[in-house]
Amino acid sequence: MKLEITDIETGDPASRAQIFNLVVRIICTGAAGYFLYKYVDKLINIVDPTKKQKKASEEKAQELLKQLGKGNIKDLKLTEYELNIASQLIIPKDIPVSWRHIGGLNDIIEQIKETIILPFHRRDIFKQCKLFMPPKGILLYGPPGCGKTMIAKATAKEAGCTFINIEVQQLTDKWYGESQKLAAAVFSLAHKLQPAIIFIDEIDVFLQMRSDRDHEVTAMMKATFMSLWDGLSSDNESQVMVMGATNRPRQIDQAILRRMPIRLNVPMPDVQQRAKILEIVLAAERLDPTVNLSELAITLNGFSGSDIGEMCRHASVARVHEHLKSERDSEMAELRAIHMEDLEKASKVMQKSKCSEVPYLFPQSVEISE
Repeated sequence: MKLEITDIETGDPASRAQIFNLVVRIICTGAAGYFLYKYVDKLINIVDPTKKQKKASEEKAQELLKQLGKGNIKDLKLTEYELNIASQLIIPKDIPVSWRHIGGLNDIIEQIKETIILPFHRRDIFKQCKLFMPPKGILLYGPPGCGKTMIAKATAKEAGCTFINIEVQQLTDKWYGESQKLAAAVFSLAHKLQPAIIFIDEIDVFLQMRSDRDHEVTAMMKATFMSLWDGLSSDNESQVMVMGATNRPRQIDQAILRRMPIRLNVPMPDVQQRAKILEIVLAAERLDPTVNLSELAITLNGFSGSDIGEMCRHASVARVHEHLKSERDSEMAELRAIHMEDLEKASKVMQKSKCSEVPYLFPQSVEISE
């Protein structure tokens, strides 16, 4: 069969020149379409720069869910908002903090074990006692550097709960209505992955006291968050808990405090607690027999747990510098043990730096029950 190309206008067979022009036009149209597609794709990436980020979040979320043994994204039917939150999950077994890393807070640890961890572990008792359930909210408040975040992580690890660490920037979006959807996704994801702990560090920044000056989007996001939080109270089968930490409890909205019936004050460590923290921090180091941690703890009045950790780092760095200097002057020698003198010098350095800071005025008359 012979194929002929005819001229549309005259109906006569097309000449070679006309056929050539037709082929050229087809090629040009295809090339133009290809480059237009590439241009539009780049334009979309410029308008929506989160496209690649969403893809990366989906892949990371899938890997984390696999480690949790919760199935895959399709089985859980996660939305794109839930995927965004799921990419920040922390696997309990991967949390490097446990009770043995926390020194001097035994009373708080025991209370958490009784009121939070035990109900999570013994759900069988719930059938006999409907009130035997973990609280829907717990607040850790106190000066900075005293172990509030460590307690939250250790709680998630010991309870075997999925740890959802929420950051404020995760729930904010430039598009109207997206922040409310992200806030709702936090709770819907927690329900799908329960038992779960939703942790909000510096909760006073996210859920501070509402006022007429609040932006409409912020106000709606807070309202959505609190409404869904109330839903936990009505669902007796829920194994989801919200845990918050703050240095400024008076800045938190009263409606939020009502939803956190357990409020634990994590104070500055006393002498015995400081000695215990020193023991934990220096457990892996080689200490000289002259080191007396109990005596050193007495001189560290006003030091938080993080201050003590930094002081010990200063003392260790000092001997490393001395070791490096001796390497240049003579043959390489073994790194010596930490002496009491190293710790005393480091404590004086920390004291000077603390004196140069603006004094931390933590409110003493906060109307919060233990």
